[in-house]
Amino acid sequence: MKRTGTRLRARGVTLVELVIAILVISIAVTAVLGLLSSISVRSAGAMAATQSASIAGAYLEEALSKAYQDPNGPEAGRQNFDDVQDYNFTDNGVRDAMGNPVAGLGQYTVQISTAPVALGAVANAIRVDVRVTAPNGMVTLLSGYRTNYTGQVVRR
Repeated sequence: MKRTGTRLRARGVTLVELVIAILVISIAVTAVLGLLSSISVRSAGAMAATQSASIAGAYLEEALSKAYQDPNGPEAGRQNFDDVQDYNFTDNGVRDAMGNPVAGLGQYTVQISTAPVALGAVANAIRVDVRVTAPNGMVTLLSGYRTNYTGQVVRR
């Protein structure tokens, strides 16, 4: 028995529909990959900035923890530094306080310098500047001051 007047409908997609779907999906994938690429570039810059700030903070903290006045003359080697004015040097590659290279941070350059300054009412202060140059060329500057403050005297 044959039906007349009704048409059998084929199931599936045509070649034109398939090409349009592939085109739409490829445009969406390209846009997402472009977004991820730009995010990763910005993320690498943020990581270098964070590392530079941490490196500068560590060097500054080390220098400011030393005495204001030199107790026994100039020293050779960072591990022997005993006063803040000994800190005038450049490290090509980050090093710890004993002079050992820190793994993974060899492409950073650290320059630390000190200079006597007047700090408001305090006539004798020392300014410590730590300048860290990241592998991408970005420079981070961190400064601090050391005074001849011996601490609070408690009298009873």
